[in-house]
Formats: sequence, C-alpha cells, structure tokens
Amino acid sequence: MEAGGNITTHTYLYGTEDRGESKDFHSSFSDLGFREDHTTDEEHLSSKYQREQEVKLFSAFGSSDDLYHDVVSPPFQLRQEEISKLAIVKSENLELFEPLMEKEKPYTIPLASLTILKNYLSRFKELKGEKINLPSHDTPHNKVSSKKLSTDAVIRLAAESFIQSCSQGVDDMSVLSHPFASSFLGLSTKENKDVELVMYLLVSAEKVGQQQYDRANKLLDQCDELSSSEGNSVQRLVYYFSVALRDKIGRETGIIASNGLRKKELLDFEEAVMSPSPTNIAFHQQVPFYQVSQYTGMQVIIESVAEANKIHIIDLVLMKGAHCIVLMQALAARSKCPLEHLKITAIGTKSKKNMKKTGERLMSFAQSMNLSFSFNIVMVKDMLDLNKNLFELDDEETIAVHSSYLLSTMISRPDHLECLMRVIKNINPRVMVVTEVEANHNSPVFVNRFIEALFFYGSVFDSLEDCMDHGNPNRMKSESVYYSGAIENIVAAEGEERTVRQVSISVWRKFFVRFGMMEQELGMSSLYQASLVVKNLACWSSCTLCMDGKSLIIGWKGTPVQSLSAWKFL
Repeated sequence: MEAGGNITTHTYLYGTEDRGESKDFHSSFSDLGFREDHTTDEEHLSSKYQREQEVKLFSAFGSSDDLYHDVVSPPFQLRQEEISKLAIVKSENLELFEPLMEKEKPYTIPLASLTILKNYLSRFKELKGEKINLPSHDTPHNKVSSKKLSTDAVIRLAAESFIQSCSQGVDDMSVLSHPFASSFLGLSTKENKDVELVMYLLVSAEKVGQQQYDRANKLLDQCDELSSSEGNSVQRLVYYFSVALRDKIGRETGIIASNGLRKKELLDFEEAVMSPSPTNIAFHQQVPFYQVSQYTGMQVIIESVAEANKIHIIDLVLMKGAHCIVLMQALAARSKCPLEHLKITAIGTKSKKNMKKTGERLMSFAQSMNLSFSFNIVMVKDMLDLNKNLFELDDEETIAVHSSYLLSTMISRPDHLECLMRVIKNINPRVMVVTEVEANHNSPVFVNRFIEALFFYGSVFDSLEDCMDHGNPNRMKSESVYYSGAIENIVAAEGEERTVRQVSISVWRKFFVRFGMMEQELGMSSLYQASLVVKNLACWSSCTLCMDGKSLIIGWKGTPVQSLSAWKFL
C-alpha cells in the first residue's frame, strides 16, 4: 500500500478562482454546478421517479440472464410448428445464481429466433419507466437530423421483415428479397440497403445457431461485401458482428483454437479499458453515458457524506480520476460542515504505474486548493487476496465506495466477485454507488445473446456516429479495439472464455440482497445533476434518462445503455 502526504486544510468556495490544472482533467467542470444540499428546482424534474414494473427482456426463457448461469448453447432449430406457437413457447425455469461450472441443463423446447426477436421488439412497447424531463434549451446544438433513421430503427425494420418473411414460410435465401412495402415506405435507397444488410446478418446468425455453417458463411460473404469498418454506423456494426460470427464458426468447427489468440486479445482489451488512454478520454468527453454516470455518481456520494468532516472514498476503478476532481471541488465548496480531510483509496490488480500518476495529479490539485488530502493504492495480484486489513481505515471517517463497470467483469469469476463484496461489506461504507452496463449479455443461449448484443451495440454505434466525426481516429479505435473485442466475446465464446457477461439492474438487485444491501433513493440533486450534464453535451436530445425503481437508467434514443444505483449495507 502506498499513501500520499497530508496538505494543510483550507477551504475555498467552488468557482471563486481559477484552479488551473483542473481544466486539463476535463473541459466541462466549470459548466456543472454541484450541490451540497438535497433540494433543487422541481420544475426541471418530474415529481415521481418510479417504474411500474420491470419488463423482462426475454419472457420466453425465464431468468437465463442470471449472474452465474452458464450452459453451452443448444443447437438452434427453427420449425414451422414452433412459429405457430410463439405465444406459448417457454423455456425451462432456471435457478438464480446457479454456479458457473454446474453441469449443463437440457433444453426441452428449442428457442426460435422469431420468438426472441418478437419478445425483444415488444419489450419497447411495454416499457413504462417514467422519463426524467430535461431542462429546456434556447439554442439546440445537437447536429443530428430528426429525419435520420437511427441504427436501432434500421435493426427493428430488418427484424420485423425477417419475422414476417419466416412466418410466411419464406426460405432463408428468399427472405432477403421478400418485399414488405409497409415497413420500407419513405426510406431512402441507402436506408433500404442498410435494412437489407442487417437482414443478411440476422439470417446468418440463424444459420450459425442451427449449425448450418456452410450456408452461414455464404450469407456472411454478402455481409462482408456490403459492410465496412469505415462506413456508416449500420455498416460498421454489421462488419464487427460478421467477424464475430465467423469467429464462432471457427471455434465450433475447430478452425480456431478456443484457448488461443482470441483469449490473449481479450485480455489486452480488458487492460486497455482500465487504462487512461487518449481514446478512452475522448470517448468519455464526447459520448454522454459516462459523463452522466460519473458526475451523477459523485453527486450521490456528496449527498451521502454531507455531514461528514473526514471522508474516505474507495474507488474500484480510478482511471484518469476526473470524477475525483469533481468531488474535490464540490467538497471544498461546502459552506456547512467544512471538510477536515479527504482520503481516496484506489484498488487494482494491474496498471499500478497509471494509478500512481493519477494520484500525483490529484495530490497536486488538492494542494492548489489547500485541501487536506491523502491518496492510497491497494494493489493485489489477485482479487481473492483483498481483505479489510489492507485499507487504512479511521473510525472517525465516513466511507463511500464507487464502482464503475467493474463488477460485471467478475461475473465469470464468481469467487472473485463474492470476495470483493464480502470485503466491502466488512468495511461497511455509508454508501456504495454502482454504475454498470444495462444489458443482458449473460444468456447461455447463443441466439439470445446475439439479439441482445445487436440492439445494444447498435445504440452504442449510433451514439458514436452522432457524437463523433465520421473519420475520428478515437471513434475508429473505440469500435475496432474495445467494442469489437466485447462483441466477439459475447457472440463467439462459451464457458470460462466468455468473460463479457453484463446483466441488468434487476439481476444485480437479487445479487446484492445476498450481502444484506438495500437500494437507496437517488436524491433530487443527483437527478438534477444528471439532467444538467446531458444539457451540456452536444448530442443531448438523443440521451434519455428514466427511472427503474430507485435506479437511474441512462439510454440512447430510448434503448437502455447504463444503470446507476446507490446501496447501503444493513
């Protein structure tokens, strides 16, 4: 463990003088006013933030997105008698949190792609989560045309056309030319080509699920001809999903060794995500999801420690530390209950050099504010080695834990995840703020994961297209390195090699209950902060904020992308 030194305590009001170095961390700090009280202007927010009920993503297969469940994808069969029974097809009910390596369970009823697509499409018609009203804008500055067909809309049109074609008994090659004018009225030539491209991809995935690899490869040849890593968002999306399907075919047929190069590439991908690279920083600054979750998460912590003089933040993913700068500014600006000391502890198993550099910048920033501050690093070789004794804890300090996208990376290693949660429970923080991807990428059935991932990354790629320039090198790297690796792992890998296993907030709720955790209401100031951050972004009109129970759901054009929730230990 390494600790930084203390600086003499002296508080300044936020915004009264130029902090110099703070602008190097993030250009938008001065535009975001953090609040130390628990009230805000109610006209900017709806008065009630409750969702009537959680709509299950795939009603046809029960709880197969449970945290630790894993079986090999069963052969995928599409039969006409199944199509006629779409309304009553149900999967085996699977026990929540089934151990990862438990013996495969048989599927008595094969799941059809039509069922999956129908359930997914109907899901969005049934969502009833209450939307948070965003502040009005006198001068709209988003560059997206309202007439532009989104990537998500293209996928939906392709899915609906695919369903109609298959329901009428059209074979897999003819489905691609089967006309459905009602779905395509008003589309441009380019948009029609995009819909056709996604239909090629859907039929390809169906053939892969049926283990008809020769037919799948022929369809993927068409995808490769029409898609491009440098095209529009639909073409890029299909390009990377086509690569993933070929990867899966290679694994299934033995052409690609399952424990070979792809596994090494994924390990590099995970380390890259944790590092403060220029691509990560550019993405976080220009695409809204991460700014909204980080600033709002800090506001939740500020409200939770409002009456504390000594504060200790345990950060599970420090990265560049921009969110820590926001926190330090807000705490230094408190007019009530002046801060005596702030301690930040970063936890990691690698990237120690990056953590030390971030700690040095935070120390320098604290010194510029005359803020009493110390920075610690808890570095362990393995998360199983983590224990309470490694932390410098003070009985007089109030502790808050900040977890950003880390917990889902441990779902494939349940012993590591549970070890971390037991340590946090023993520390007993005042609040634990959790941000995670809001998606269901942990189904044991290949076709289910494929459909969910296609819609999810369709929204992500659409946001990149709207928020970043077409040829932006950081956009290209985000897609080709970070997201392509995740797509391949979700689509192609099985068993222990499938490490990208995000689950929805409903699954996390059931998991956290095991550790005696209770979900907390997000305060009005936190919700206002979320809307304020969105307002300051160029693509604000496409970023949606809704409540799922007590959790904030951050989405893109209505598709959930991230969740933010706050928890306390009983």
